[in-house]
Amino acid sequence: MANTNYPSATPQNPTPPQRNRAGKNLLIGLLAAGLLGTWGYVLWNNNKSDEVHQKDTASINTLENERNSVKEMYDQAVYRLDSITGANNSLQGDKTALQKDIEAKRSEINRILRDNKASKADLAKAKSLIAELNGQIATLQEEVTRLTGENQVLTANNTQLTTEKQTLEQNLQTSTMEKEELSTTVDVGSTFSASNIQITPVNEKKNGKEKVTSSAKRVDKLVVSFDIENRIAKSGPADMYIMVTAPDGKLISDVANGGGTLTTRTDGDKGYTAKVGVDYTQGTRKAVSFPIRQADFQKGDYKIEIYHNGFKIGEGVRTLKKGGLFG
Repeated sequence: MANTNYPSATPQNPTPPQRNRAGKNLLIGLLAAGLLGTWGYVLWNNNKSDEVHQKDTASINTLENERNSVKEMYDQAVYRLDSITGANNSLQGDKTALQKDIEAKRSEINRILRDNKASKADLAKAKSLIAELNGQIATLQEEVTRLTGENQVLTANNTQLTTEKQTLEQNLQTSTMEKEELSTTVDVGSTFSASNIQITPVNEKKNGKEKVTSSAKRVDKLVVSFDIENRIAKSGPADMYIMVTAPDGKLISDVANGGGTLTTRTDGDKGYTAKVGVDYTQGTRKAVSFPIRQADFQKGDYKIEIYHNGFKIGEGVRTLKKGGLFG
C-alpha cells in the first residue's frame, strides 16, 4: 500500500480530508481578499494621485490662461499708447509727468509678465496696473487731441500770416520799385538844362581892366558862362562840372578849383576841369559864370562841356587864333 500524508479514516474521525480542505479554502480566501484589498488600495491611490495631478494641472492651466489674458490686455494698452505717444512727443517736445508715470507702470507690468513664477496675486496686481494705464492713456489721448487742434489752428494762422507777409512783401517790392522808378524819374527830371553858352577869351591888363583879346598868346583866361533852369528841381545847392579840352586833345586841369573825375550816366568816368557850386532857386533861371586859367593858351579849338547830375547838359567850342580878333 502506498503511503499518504492523510490520516486514515477511523471510527473516531470518519472524514479528516474534508476538514483540511476547508481550512485550505479559508486560507486561500483570506489571501485572495488581502490581494484584492491591496489591488484596491493601489487603484484608489493611483486614482487619488491622478486626481491631485489633474487638479495641479488645472491650476497651472488656469494661471497660464490668466497670464495670457493679462498679457493680451497689456498688449492692447501698449498698442493704443504707441499710436499716440509719437504724436504727443512731436506736439509737446519733452516728456510730461504723465508719460513718465506711464513708463513706470509699463516697467512694473513687464516685470510681472516676464516672471515665470508670478502668482495669481502678482497677475491681479498687473491687471490693476493695466486698468490704471488705460485710464492714463485715455488722458494722454485727450491731451494729444487738444494739442493737435491747437497745432492745426496755429498752422492755419501761420499759413495766413505767411500769405499776408508774402502779399505785403510783394506790395512793398512793388511799392519800392515804383518808388525807385519815381525817384529815378524825379532825379532825371530834376537835371538842369543849360542855355546861352558863351566862351569868352580875356586879357587881363596890369591896371585891372579886362579886354577881349585877338591873340591866343594874350589870353589870360577863358570865361565860361551859361544859364541853367529846371521847373521841378528844388531850391538849394547844385554842382556843375566843367570840362575844357585844349586843341591838343588834353584836358585842362584846374586842381585849385576842384578838378577831378566824374562818373557820368552815359559816358563812363570822365575827368573835369572845375566843379562850380550854384545856389539855385526853384522855378527861376540862374546865370553861371566861371573863369578857366592856365599859363599859356594854344591856338586852335577849345571844347567846353557842362555836366550836371551825371548828364551832359550843354557844350560849346571857342577857337583861338595866332593873331587878330575872335569872331
